[in-house]
Amino acid sequence: MEIRVLSNGKEEGKLSFIIKDSTPAFANTLRRIMIEEVPTMAIEEIEFRKNDSILYDEIIAHRLGLVPLKTDLKSYNLPDECKCNGEGCARCQLKLTLKASKGSGMVYASELKSKDPAVKPVYPKLPIVKLLKGQSLELEATAVLGTGKVHSKWTPCLAYYKHKPIIEIGNVKNPEEIVEKTHGNIFEIKNGKLEVIKDNLFKYDLAGVVEEVSNGEVKVKYDNDIIFYMESWGQLSCKEILNQALKIFDKTFDDFNEAVKKLK
Repeated sequence: MEIRVLSNGKEEGKLSFIIKDSTPAFANTLRRIMIEEVPTMAIEEIEFRKNDSILYDEIIAHRLGLVPLKTDLKSYNLPDECKCNGEGCARCQLKLTLKASKGSGMVYASELKSKDPAVKPVYPKLPIVKLLKGQSLELEATAVLGTGKVHSKWTPCLAYYKHKPIIEIGNVKNPEEIVEKTHGNIFEIKNGKLEVIKDNLFKYDLAGVVEEVSNGEVKVKYDNDIIFYMESWGQLSCKEILNQALKIFDKTFDDFNEAVKKLK
């Protein structure tokens, strides 16, 4: 198997690469592990001390649960893998507090105070609730590690893949129209001829549009190479997600191998 990175780091939180000599089964397994099994930190329980806002406790709790939190996988364990057996300790959970009282203004995620500086909201300007004159909000939240297969709030990224496209250009009579219909993202005109913008070839999938507009003069085919895309929500970097997914992948097969040996 060979891997070649496509993205050059200009887009923060995004990564794309080509996987050669592999199969869609492997790519889809990697994708599902990233989305469902790589753990992140998220708020799971909230104790409200005071809430005079227009939103019910349940709505604010739901919003806080979806606030992405920076995650330190080296310092925390999944509750069912912790020595406390999930009862709750400093190795598997974290306390955050929020105390806001404003004449009139928005409460943002940045006002969540964490006992661990390494675990804090990814997006400080994420709005929680607007407080009017005389209103206040006070609570204590408990964040724990979890996985996307339990709830989507623990999902660390978006991940998907497709086969590498191969574009064949024939006797095109309307190059300007093709460039316009594809928004100038895939094709350009050089010396009166239609050409592919190679740097953008893998980013877009407009095969159906191209073939229809060109009256079949432009054909899009696909080879066996797989283009893999991922976009982190910010809890972990793309590199951390990918490395952790591969560790889980290896451990799963090791566990499966041990289980098979026991059958003999």
